[in-house]
Amino acid sequence: MSETALRHLPPELMTPDVNAAQCPSRLILEHLTSRWGVLVLAALLDRSYRFSELRRLINGVSEKMLAQTLQTLERDGFVLRDAQPVIPPRVDYSLTDFGREAARQVWELARWSERSVDKVLAARAAYDDAKST
Repeated sequence: MSETALRHLPPELMTPDVNAAQCPSRLILEHLTSRWGVLVLAALLDRSYRFSELRRLINGVSEKMLAQTLQTLERDGFVLRDAQPVIPPRVDYSLTDFGREAARQVWELARWSERSVDKVLAARAAYDDAKST
């Protein structure tokens, strides 16, 4: 079902369920936990950034992917884009209150993954050893 069609459903038919194939929460979760979404949200937890600052901070992200990620997060209500009418143009990105709430959640998962690297690498090695015998 399309996003437009979902908007026209009665509220009782739209009970959020991330396991339901057509539930909008799946797309929200995808946006928040995408490779670049997590890193953008985490960076913006510290302070607002200009586009070029974010691009330098988040190693490996292309200009295109950063622009798409920011636009998606802005559309979802997580990021605020503040275009200043100055020359040269200045655009700052920051988190909305809603975005700050979401960013804290995904950033905790990111930190947990950092703390778990040794365990995951050990599990992979054990798995690979077992498969090769």
